[in-house]
Amino acid sequence: MKRLGLVFMLGGPTQGVGSPAAPAMNCSSSRRRNLCLLLLVLALPVSAADRVEEVRATEIAFAKAFADRDAKKFFLYLADDAQFLGRRNTMHGKQEVIAGWSEFFKPSVAPFRWQPERVVTNATGDLGFSSGPVFDEAGAQIGTFTSTWVRQPDGSWKILFDGGSACPTRTQSAQ
Repeated sequence: MKRLGLVFMLGGPTQGVGSPAAPAMNCSSSRRRNLCLLLLVLALPVSAADRVEEVRATEIAFAKAFADRDAKKFFLYLADDAQFLGRRNTMHGKQEVIAGWSEFFKPSVAPFRWQPERVVTNATGDLGFSSGPVFDEAGAQIGTFTSTWVRQPDGSWKILFDGGSACPTRTQSAQ
């Protein structure tokens, strides 16, 4: 609503009954100007909420590629300089991540799955963060993941940092 009102406000003064004569404006040029202004307003950056939903959808598609055992699609989500923090080491760069994670694609059923619960983006909408639970094949939560996403010039999102933590065992959490 606010955008539409802005377009009409920027469209110029309108003649009211009894108002002084103003230079006549061609109706088609006025419409053309209003249309141009409307297109300009619609081309403004999307809201932060829209970017959050883009990151959420990307994380879900990334997890689905893993669940579907589609390694080729899964690895397309990696930034060239991706860093994946494993339990014992950090994989530096897309090629190391591909080498390390290719092992997870060997079984016909994914050994784990995840889903985003919390997703945020920065104010400029070019950096996103997602986190949520990781589940084993039986559906028990075994950890929590965190991912950092970077928006690409073409509007797609690539994962830059990924890591997680295991759930504490019952004996550890009781201490």
